[in-house]
Amino acid sequence: MSKSSTSSQGSLTCGLDRAAKENKPTTIVVFGASGDLAKKKTFPALFHLYQRKLLPSRLSIIGYARTHMSPEEFHKRVTSTFASDADKSSVEGFLKLCTYVSGKYDVAEDFQALRTEIEKGEHALECSGSSDRVRVYYLALPPSVFVDVATQIKHNVYDGSCTNRVVIEKPFGHDLESSRKLSTDIGALFDEAEVFRIDHYLGKEMVKNILTLRFANVFYEAVWNRHYISNIQITFKESFGTEGRGGYFDQFGMIRDVMQNHLLQVLSIVAMNQPKSLGAEDVRDRKTEVLRRILPIQLEDTFLGQYVASADGSKPGYKDDETVPQDSITPTFAQCVLHVDNDRWRGVPWVIKAGKALNEAKMLIRIQYKDMPNALFPNLARNELVLQVSPKESMYIKTIVKEPGLSTKLAMSELDLSYKTRYHNVNIPDAYATLILDVLNGDHSNFVRSDELDEAWRIFTPLLHQIEQEHIVPKPYEYGSRGPEGAYQFVEDRVGYKRTELEYHWEAPK
Repeated sequence: MSKSSTSSQGSLTCGLDRAAKENKPTTIVVFGASGDLAKKKTFPALFHLYQRKLLPSRLSIIGYARTHMSPEEFHKRVTSTFASDADKSSVEGFLKLCTYVSGKYDVAEDFQALRTEIEKGEHALECSGSSDRVRVYYLALPPSVFVDVATQIKHNVYDGSCTNRVVIEKPFGHDLESSRKLSTDIGALFDEAEVFRIDHYLGKEMVKNILTLRFANVFYEAVWNRHYISNIQITFKESFGTEGRGGYFDQFGMIRDVMQNHLLQVLSIVAMNQPKSLGAEDVRDRKTEVLRRILPIQLEDTFLGQYVASADGSKPGYKDDETVPQDSITPTFAQCVLHVDNDRWRGVPWVIKAGKALNEAKMLIRIQYKDMPNALFPNLARNELVLQVSPKESMYIKTIVKEPGLSTKLAMSELDLSYKTRYHNVNIPDAYATLILDVLNGDHSNFVRSDELDEAWRIFTPLLHQIEQEHIVPKPYEYGSRGPEGAYQFVEDRVGYKRTELEYHWEAPK
C-alpha cells in the first residue's frame, strides 16, 4: 500500500507554497505530451508555477507520448504556447527539468523504459529509494486509453514505497454504466486517495471563491435558500463553434461535454450546505449530498439546439464540418431545469445552460431573488446576485435605488466587485495551474470523487438515452446568435424568471 496522499486541510487553508517548502523529490510524468492539452494547458501551467517558485526545487518533468521527438523538438513543443515575452532565463531553467520518452500506451517494455528514466531522475535528485518521493502521473489523454495507461503504470512504473498520484482528465465515461466501469477499472489499480479527477472549472477563481462568499459573510448565507431565492441560472456560452473538431465533439454533445461535469460541479458548490470543515472530504461530502437530492432531468424540462451557418454566411454551420455526420442530432446548445429536493432548495428551479457559436463568450451564475412582499414600491425588478466566472472575474448585486436629484423615479444599479479594478496587478492563474498545485499539495478539495461522478451520471443518463433513442431533433440557431428561438421564453415559463422593467445594463470595467 502506498503512502496516503489525502490532505487534512482544504485548499483555502493550505499554504500555496507547501509543496515548495516541503521540497519532496517529485517526478511529474505527462502522458500525451505531444497533444494539444499538454501543449496548451499542462506545460504552461507547470511553467507558471515554476515562475512563482511554487514547485519543489527537487523536480523532474518527463513527457511521454507515441510521437518520436528529439529533446530539441520536445522543448520547442513545450514552450510553443508560452507568452512571447516570457523571461528567457526562466524558460531555460524550466526546460532543464524536462525530458522526453517515446513509447506506446499498451506496451510493457516502453513503460519499463519510462520507469528507468524516472529512477534515473530520482538518482540525480539523490533520493533513490526514499519514502519521501512523490510521483505524479498526469493523463492528458483521450478516455479510450485511460485504462491501458493506468494498467501499465501500476504494473511497470508504480512504486508502493513512495507517494503516487494519478491525474485523470474528463470525460469520465459516456453514461452511468461506462462511468461505473471506468471507476471500477481505475479503482482496481489505485486507491481513491491516489486518484485526482480533474475538472478545470473547479480551479477557476470565482468558483473557488463561492465557499468564502457564502460561509464567511453572514448576510449572504442568511438569504441563500428557498425562502428568498426565486431561481438560479448557471450559464456557459462560447462564441466559437467546433472549428474542425466536430467529429470528436459529435461523440459527446453539449450535455456530456460541459453540463454533466463543469456546470453540475458549480451547481453543487452553490447549493451545498456548510461543510464541517474545509477539509477535502468534508467539502466533497457536502457536494455529493446535494447531488443525491437532485432528481433525474426530464425531457420536457430540456431545450436543445444545434447551430447553422451565420446569417451572412461567413461562419459555417455545425454540419458543414466534414467530420460531422449529415444526419447528426447532437446538440450544440442545451438548457435543462433541475430540482434539488431538500429543505434548503425545495421549490427553487435551477437552470443550467450551455452553448457553442453564440453571440459572446461568458460563464456566469445568476441568482434571482423573489419579489418584495408587501412592497411599498411597485415590483418593477428583482434583486440579483451575479457571479461572472469568465472572461472578467466579477460579482455584482443588482439593486433598486432612487435616481439622484429631485426625481423620485426608481432605477436599477449595482453593488460591484470587479477583480480588475479592485485588485490591481494581481495575476489570476489559469485554472490548470491552480489544480496542479493542489495535486502537488495532496489536496483533493477541488477534484471529483467517484461517488460524486456516479451521482452526476445518474442525473443525466436517462435524459441522454431518451434523446438518442427517440432521435430528438435540436432546434436550429444561427452562428453568432443568442441561441434557438424560444430558449429565453422557455426559461421564463419554466422557472418564473422575471426580467426587469427598469432600464439596466451592466458593463465590465475596461
